[in-house]
Amino acid sequence: MTTWHKRDWEQFYELHGARGGVTAASAVYPTGINRVLPAQGFSLSELDDAGVDLDLAERLGLPVDAGRIGAYGPNVTVLRDFIRSSRQPL
Repeated sequence: MTTWHKRDWEQFYELHGARGGVTAASAVYPTGINRVLPAQGFSLSELDDAGVDLDLAERLGLPVDAGRIGAYGPNVTVLRDFIRSSRQPL
């Protein structure tokens, strides 16, 4: 089979979700009023505030940027939600 049919795409999106099966959370940092940019990874403070150690972050494939300092609240929330969803059985 060389091309996918409509049902094949439907099954793909059911399995991988609308975002293409993103497996790790993404970090951002504020750059101004109502503006954020993607970060290289989560800071150590954000991981600590979310209750994630470096070993768990590595096992889950979370990007870590040791050069970033401080914690951005929305990143901590994203981490907590990601950890909560990763512990639920599929």
